[in-house]
Amino acid sequence: MDKLIAQFPKQIADAMEIAQSALLESLDGTRFDHVVICGMGGSGIGGKMVSQWFKDTANIPITLVQSYSIPGFVNTHTLVIGSSYSGNTEETLNAIHQAHDSGATVVGVGSGGMLHKFCQEHKYDFIRVPGGNPPRSMLAFSVVQLVQILASAGVIPDNTLKSISSCRHLLNDELITIKKEARNLAEHVFKKQCILYGSTALESVVIRARQQFNENAKQLCWHHVIPEMNHNELVGWGGGLPNMAPVFFESQFLSERNQLRFKLSKEIIGEKTEHLFVVKGKGKNPIEESFFFIHLIDWASIYLAELKNVDPVEIRVIDYLKSSLSKA
Repeated sequence: MDKLIAQFPKQIADAMEIAQSALLESLDGTRFDHVVICGMGGSGIGGKMVSQWFKDTANIPITLVQSYSIPGFVNTHTLVIGSSYSGNTEETLNAIHQAHDSGATVVGVGSGGMLHKFCQEHKYDFIRVPGGNPPRSMLAFSVVQLVQILASAGVIPDNTLKSISSCRHLLNDELITIKKEARNLAEHVFKKQCILYGSTALESVVIRARQQFNENAKQLCWHHVIPEMNHNELVGWGGGLPNMAPVFFESQFLSERNQLRFKLSKEIIGEKTEHLFVVKGKGKNPIEESFFFIHLIDWASIYLAELKNVDPVEIRVIDYLKSSLSKA
């Protein structure tokens, strides 16, 4: 897993090559009124990222589906993207079948599997990415392909993909800082109850952190976003305990009011625990900053796994669940 995480910057470049050579014939000249992205776990987090990045600039709504069913509005004017690294994700396949029955235009992203076969059978476009690795370690491939699909469909500007290429250079330039801060973060949450906070615009980042700590470090944690947590969870800190370790992911692009909310939230929570950690973002734009945070989070999850002496690759409980579902 550490080798796969180390390859993340290179994966961005490799994913760009795949995206730029992708044939998306069904999107030529087609006009849509809505985009739905279907994906779970390590495949779904890419959908969460792009839906947040472009929610204010996309010319039509982008909806993320992480379940078996699609929204009732899906019809012949809807673009539905199925993102499944293995190509065999049960929930995503079910949603894609529903999209087909609703007359939507379907595009698949994955390494093969049943999703690829379905797209071939029904002559839907499919972007194939390298297979054989844990889905959570191949995030760059799914994110970049989703951006390419949205650009090809005219939902976001054509040149958007170019803005991602600079992320690779940022991660390489900041690698020493990233790994140092990641180790500090891992040591901070070790043997404590980890709570992750970010702004609404960074929810995909804090979800990624929760997922990576869950899967790589075998550690439970929860997350919330500001300002929403100021209306509920902040009151819950009245019962906070000293072993709780809140982590704040602070964006450079916070609004003035959210900057104040972060400051006050840290002051209030700091009265309940001394274990408060702040990770500050770097990058010239929100996309670069998201990649910076994610690379740091990924390394932190590996360092935490080392501290706990657990195997970051092992996910036997998920394998058992999928096996049991397949027999039901």
